[in-house]
Amino acid sequence: MTTMPPPPPVSLPEAAQRRLDDLRRRASAGRALATTDLSVDELMLVHEAGFDPVGMVMGSSVYHLGFQWSSISQSQEMQVLTAAMYNARELAMSRMEAEAAALEADGVVGVNLDIRFMNWGDAVGEFTAVGTAVRGRNGGTWRQPNGLPFTSDLSGQAFWKLVRTGYRPLGLVLGNCVYHVGRQKMGMFGGWKNKEMDVYTQCLYEARELAMSRMQAEAEQLGAQVVVESRITHHQHIWESHVMEFFAIGTAATSLSDTHEYPQPQVVVSVDNRM
Repeated sequence: MTTMPPPPPVSLPEAAQRRLDDLRRRASAGRALATTDLSVDELMLVHEAGFDPVGMVMGSSVYHLGFQWSSISQSQEMQVLTAAMYNARELAMSRMEAEAAALEADGVVGVNLDIRFMNWGDAVGEFTAVGTAVRGRNGGTWRQPNGLPFTSDLSGQAFWKLVRTGYRPLGLVLGNCVYHVGRQKMGMFGGWKNKEMDVYTQCLYEARELAMSRMQAEAEQLGAQVVVESRITHHQHIWESHVMEFFAIGTAATSLSDTHEYPQPQVVVSVDNRM
């Protein structure tokens, strides 16, 4: 099972350091201000779960993606591009974690990972990670095994459900694979028939499996029992039509105890005739 190399050491810009220092000074003076990207409902449920927001945290990395040649007829993983996309995201996430640690947060909820490619030059993109840092009110161990705050892309509602049922998030886990799918020749008469394009099927299957296996490997390294709200997406980004990235992401979690209490569902009746 292939795993990605660790990211370079974390560095925060001076502007981020000044903002974090100001938040800490306000907190020590009893004038704490917590900016969040939570909705009102999410804020209420995060508080109900026993956590207080301490501030919105972010990380960013402007990254140049290198070039990798591939034959028009050869199907293969583009390992240079796979590593670049992974490392760029990890840089952004590690800086977000560093901001959360500077605020003495226990974790980050509602993490959103995004990519936008610039017009400064070919293959230059900004990778960002944004979320709300939270701190538990009742003590307990909430941080990752390495001492960093946990990360999670769960909504405030999903985070409340996870904690209420006796689980705790360990970290946001991801895996990716940039894959080049070689052109498949159909032939003059083959193009008239209904048939599975087995070469394409196997390529896309393999690319998804590589992304999933890498996400699962990260969860295993954290000692997780489950990965919740996993999803797999694929994008072409800036590449040609036969090159795409498969991206798997989810929140690794583990049990707080051997017993679990499940909230009872409630019936909600709409008063505006909407289903």
